[in-house]
Amino acid sequence: VQLQASGGGLVQAGGSLRLSCATSERTFSYYTVAWFRQAPGKEREFVAAIIWSGSGTSYADSVKGRFTISRDNAKNTVYLQMNSLKPEDTAVYHCAAQRDYSGSYYYTPNRYNYWGQGTLVTVSS
Repeated sequence: VQLQASGGGLVQAGGSLRLSCATSERTFSYYTVAWFRQAPGKEREFVAAIIWSGSGTSYADSVKGRFTISRDNAKNTVYLQMNSLKPEDTAVYHCAAQRDYSGSYYYTPNRYNYWGQGTLVTVSS
């Protein structure tokens, strides 16, 4: 499964960006998909996840109420809408996928077998 993350860029604090994670994998609708981020000198951290159907989502406390994860299984794409961005949101954002039809979330990187290449988000103050 190859994932392509896009949508990063430079934005001022308080602004918005929408990230996309796309694949050509026809069974993508059977996967839990998550976004992680990694800032310079820090470990990769969980941001948000969405189950196969899109009916369930989970967020890190640091982004709850500001970020929204969603998916369009017809387009094999998962989105991360990021609003009210803060300088501390600056990081490389990676999407990850794990085949799962049970509706489970996974919060650590080692639980995901498939990764996108990352897209850089820079929030200026």
